This record gives sequence, structure tokens and C-alpha cells, in this order.
Amino acid sequence: MDNLHDFYATTLTGQEIALRDYRGKLALVVNTASKCTFTPQYEGLQELHKAYCDHGLEVLAFPCNQFGKQEPGSSDEIARFCQRHYGVTFQMFAKVAVNGQGAHPLFKWLTAAKPGILGSRSIKWNFTKFLIGRDGYALQRYGSWTKPQSIAADIEKLLA
Repeated sequence: MDNLHDFYATTLTGQEIALRDYRGKLALVVNTASKCTFTPQYEGLQELHKAYCDHGLEVLAFPCNQFGKQEPGSSDEIARFCQRHYGVTFQMFAKVAVNGQGAHPLFKWLTAAKPGILGSRSIKWNFTKFLIGRDGYALQRYGSWTKPQSIAADIEKLLA
């Protein structure tokens, strides 16, 4: 598997979807957490979604509890939190592991396609972001400190 469109993922509501459904769209894949210093980035992710979804951007959020156990909730709790505090309308998936043997295959592919600093194939923390082209190939990796708003220029170029 070497393309976003090769993978499947389960939504917060338990529905398995083929990520090929996003073919032709630009995707921003993010591992998220509800109790993290970076959790306010949900607001920026929602702003990106609202600004660019009609132009072909999809934000795909994958909650993860591997970093400081900062996503302890159930799928229902995660959905309620994100809706209540940030008005999230982009696609949220069920909680996954992003590192280690049990990592979701999508994240194994992402970290191999776009390694981190010094070639690291692991994700260092919550809110690591991957920008995926319309063709399904990984284009860019952004660390946790990169605010969603600072990715807007890259998104605009790719959507033009």
C-alpha cells in the first residue's frame, strides 16, 4: 500500500469507509487528542475545513491515546467533546495507534512516506499533520507545533 486511497478506516460512529472515497481531494490527515496542549488546534482545523472544503480539502482526524494518555474517551465522548468545544464538522475516525506494531496501517505508510526529523519513522506527539495530494500521495509532514493556519498557503497552492 503506497497511497491514501489504498486504506480503510473506521469512523467515530463505527462505519468502515474506503479512503479511496477521497480520491480527487486534497487531504490533511491529523492524529488528535482531546486533553493535550495542542487540542485548541481543533479550532484551526475546523477553520481550514470550513474555508476549503468546497474547493476540495478534506480534514481527516484520527484520535490517538499513545501520547500521555491524552485521548482516554470513547468514540461517543470524543465526538461530543469535539462538537461541543470546537464545532467540528470534518471527518473524525475511531481512536487508533500511530506508532508501534499496532499502529494503523495508514500511519505506518505516512511515517514511511514522510519521515520526521533525522528520518524518524515515528510520530513524536499529538497533532502531527500530513498533507496528501489529490492523487493520494503524501506531500508534506508538519509537526505538532505547526498551527493549522500556517498550512493554509500550502493548501491554497495545491487547490489552485
